[in-house]
Amino acid sequence: MDTEGTESCNISESMVVQEDIPPDPSLATDLIVNAETQIDSETVSHGMNHAEGGWPKTMDASDIEATGRYRKKVQKDVCYQHTVMEIATVTEHCVKQSKADIYSDFYQAKRVVKKTKPSHQQEPSARTINVFRDPNKEKRAATSLSWHPLDNHKLAVAYSCLEFQRAPKNMSFDSYIWNTEKSNKPEMTLKPVSPLVCLEYNPKDIHILVGGGYNGQIGYWDTRSGSRPVQMSAIEHSHRDPVYKVIWLQSKICTETFSASTDGQVLFWDIRKISEPSKRLVLDPSKKGNCDNAFGAVSMEFENTMAKFMVGTEQGVVVSCNRKLETPNESIVGTYHGHHGPIYALQRNPFFPKNFLTVGDCTARIWSEDINETSIMSTKNHMTYLLDGCWSPVRPSVFFTVKMDGTLDVWDILFKQKDPTLSLKVCDEALYSIRVQNKDSLVCCGSQLGTVKLLRMSPSLFRLKKNEKALVSEMFERETRRGKVLESQYKDRNQMKQSCSKEDKGEEGDIEELLACIEMEFFENEDFEKKIEDEEKERRKTACEETSK
Repeated sequence: MDTEGTESCNISESMVVQEDIPPDPSLATDLIVNAETQIDSETVSHGMNHAEGGWPKTMDASDIEATGRYRKKVQKDVCYQHTVMEIATVTEHCVKQSKADIYSDFYQAKRVVKKTKPSHQQEPSARTINVFRDPNKEKRAATSLSWHPLDNHKLAVAYSCLEFQRAPKNMSFDSYIWNTEKSNKPEMTLKPVSPLVCLEYNPKDIHILVGGGYNGQIGYWDTRSGSRPVQMSAIEHSHRDPVYKVIWLQSKICTETFSASTDGQVLFWDIRKISEPSKRLVLDPSKKGNCDNAFGAVSMEFENTMAKFMVGTEQGVVVSCNRKLETPNESIVGTYHGHHGPIYALQRNPFFPKNFLTVGDCTARIWSEDINETSIMSTKNHMTYLLDGCWSPVRPSVFFTVKMDGTLDVWDILFKQKDPTLSLKVCDEALYSIRVQNKDSLVCCGSQLGTVKLLRMSPSLFRLKKNEKALVSEMFERETRRGKVLESQYKDRNQMKQSCSKEDKGEEGDIEELLACIEMEFFENEDFEKKIEDEEKERRKTACEETSK
């Protein structure tokens, strides 16, 4: 020990001190805290907002395109890659120090597994998750719906009063873009010169929308430029009636569109010069281009893979047209007769484009392009009118219809063809429009009073079943063959009637022979129908067995 000048102690490394120090019980009393002397405290619960950060101040974090480009730029930086590798090395070292298995399930014994039915055995259902109401005092019908091509939370709605000369004087012309997560007020207002009857997003440029007005004009909007239209068509070159449908022609630049109206015309436009149409087609069945004899267009369908487009008319006839429109005689390819009133919806099956759906009067019908006289399938006659419909984008056997009594029907033709799989009362007023989202199981319906309801369907309605495509293809082919047989018999019968009318009508023997032939054909058709029903029952039984496996 060195005691001179400093109070220090030097201990060599070889020195070992061993001593047992027992605890002192008297010191334990100092650690006991009297409960009466504790200070009462109150707990307060409050939230904390974790905002996304790290973006430059000049960048909008909600802009998907801008953030995507910035993220790709940063990921290509060598410094960024080096930093990520360093952080990953440190993280891996810390994980390896822990003796616990991070992949093991520590709560396996306590977990209660809830048994659920497979998706194909669940009952079809739907629930309303949001409601968007027309913010104006004078309510208008939600006549058209269009989902944003990329953002699943944006929905464009066109509002218009379709009752001729019954619109109130102070009715607003505005249409809106809604955010499905914020139903209090619209995200953006579109201000046209006339109420919009139809509105569609551009599939390539997500900032562009094209709309058709009640006065027959066409206009397009750029959401980056404000609420006013960028350009409108000239009145003298526009439609004479309301524009009920506009469709984009998908191409590399996607600037071409065409419109249909009840004035009997289909007009082709280019938004780079939208003042006047580039082409014009008159829906005259005589192919003479006479507007007085033309069919009024209410709906329209175009498939990019085909050189034809189809128009649903007020007269209940579907007109198939050539897209090129080289000569007036070759513009109209064929017609399909089946409805007794306006065809409000027309759409091809996304999986089988040769088969298309029509919705009009009190029925919905499925057609084949190879048969013009009759549809291959149809629903039952409802008590109220059907006003819109569409196919499911994920299941080839499912389609949707809306009715005037406010009911939404979901149909699955693999299991039922005369009755809907799910019937849901959405509202008390008429439903004018319906649109299904391509990615999620969301369906939106627009009503007569401007209310748009967003519904989420059950997984059983939005999950592709096993062998569903093959079964639907087989069903369409079988029904097409049956339709061709009936069509040929119908033509033969007409020829027989025409030949009979040319002969002497006083010969009763010929008439009796004709009636006997018709009666025999009738019973043959009955046997054929019975055979088809037996095959259908057997096919349903096989389909149920395969899906249950």
